[in-house]
Amino acid sequence: MSPTKGSALLLLAEDDSDDRLLIKDALEECQWPGELRCVENGEELLDYLLRRGVYRGANPPRPGLILLDLNMPRKDGRQALHEIKADPVLRRIPVVILTTSKADADIDTSYDLGANSFIPKPVRFDDLVDVIRQLGQYWFSTVQLPAIK
Repeated sequence: MSPTKGSALLLLAEDDSDDRLLIKDALEECQWPGELRCVENGEELLDYLLRRGVYRGANPPRPGLILLDLNMPRKDGRQALHEIKADPVLRRIPVVILTTSKADADIDTSYDLGANSFIPKPVRFDDLVDVIRQLGQYWFSTVQLPAIK
């Protein structure tokens, strides 16, 4: 996998440390050449994106893709997605929901709030690697995205 368009920075919003590690391992398995940054809840995600709180003055790079879990403490993925897609700059960043939920209500709500994709987390590691590989190929090599300021 070799991202050629846009930022190869993947921002993962996931509260479960085991899931963060599995996704990191899947990226390594795919030989992901980009950077992975992680936040643990929706509030930290928005702090990162809006460069506030601990990210104030740090000027963190904008991600090319956000992987967002729905069920997180402090501010869940639905609330964070709503705020991201309401912001005229942030709304351009693709957001893929990667969650254990397969509930129709979560799928409908995610798309209604502006998610670009909804993917149930695979149970098997090999399947997770395949999902991550496909996401990287599609979002970083296939599609043309607008510049994110």
